[in-house]
Amino acid sequence: MEGILGKKVGMTQVFGDHGAMIPVTVLEVGPCLVVQRKTAGSDGYEAVQVGLVEKRPPRHVTKPMQGHFKKAGVAPTRRVAEFKIDAGEEWKAGDEIKASIFAAGEYVDVVSTSKGKGFQGVVKRHGFRGGRATHGSMFHRAPGSIGASSFPSRVYPGMRAAGRMGGARITAKNLKVVSVDADKNVILVSGAVPGSTGTYVTVKRAKKG
Repeated sequence: MEGILGKKVGMTQVFGDHGAMIPVTVLEVGPCLVVQRKTAGSDGYEAVQVGLVEKRPPRHVTKPMQGHFKKAGVAPTRRVAEFKIDAGEEWKAGDEIKASIFAAGEYVDVVSTSKGKGFQGVVKRHGFRGGRATHGSMFHRAPGSIGASSFPSRVYPGMRAAGRMGGARITAKNLKVVSVDADKNVILVSGAVPGSTGTYVTVKRAKKG
């Protein structure tokens, strides 16, 4: 299995074998249920569609999704995602996926949504240096020139400017799995994971780890 769905619980720290302090992010992953098995013959590729089982079931489920979950014989879930698998792997609707698919020492990629910061200026959004802080300069946190008037007489696409910051889908790559608690479906990964507490995350095996 390539990955699993879960939630970010928060951050803490643990101590390694040699006494070094390791900052870790606590992720509650799974249990997940297989909702649909996709095959090369029927869908053109091999994958499984999984849903995250939560303590509080979803209140509003559309009729098409109700029929989709009913066909699989599983309870409706809020979050559904697909993971590619090999053709020889035997997964069917209703199978359970837990945190035990990961082991301490391996590396994972964690996909989540970063914290939304709203509309921000160029200093905070892009790290611009800004102008002098002296009295009367009137140029402190402004962006400066965005292009000449005679040529090219326009603003080039991709110009860094003020705007909405955060709230984007970000992948934290090559995070080491420090420990796995299979009974509580909790894994500890080294470093920080984008997003606030309670953010939904997708944990996959690292592609370049």
